[in-house]
Amino acid sequence: MAKQDDHDGHDATWRDFKDAVNMSPSELDKWLKTDESKDAGQHKDGGESVGHESGRKIVGILKTKRDDLSDGDYAHMRKVTGYVHRHMAQRPKGDVKDSTWRHSLMNWGHDPLKK
Repeated sequence: MAKQDDHDGHDATWRDFKDAVNMSPSELDKWLKTDESKDAGQHKDGGESVGHESGRKIVGILKTKRDDLSDGDYAHMRKVTGYVHRHMAQRPKGDVKDSTWRHSLMNWGHDPLKK
């Protein structure tokens, strides 16, 4: 795909996505293989959770050269950014290290405990 102009907000989407996703492709890929990752989130018809599927898409986006990203990739990046921002605002009290809240966010590429 040819490089796109920013008339559709791709630069802002890219920056927001990179701010929201703080896990590397390898960290996220490793996380997605854990039972905690597979158990977190809303599951469609007993299958893969929405967040787990999103995590796989995020790994693909992170491994793709920016110039090769599609409009669909940018739409998913906006979805990820929105999810991370909404869920960060709902942080539960106490230790979140082993919480479903954290595991869900990690499926979306954001580890709230990562410095």
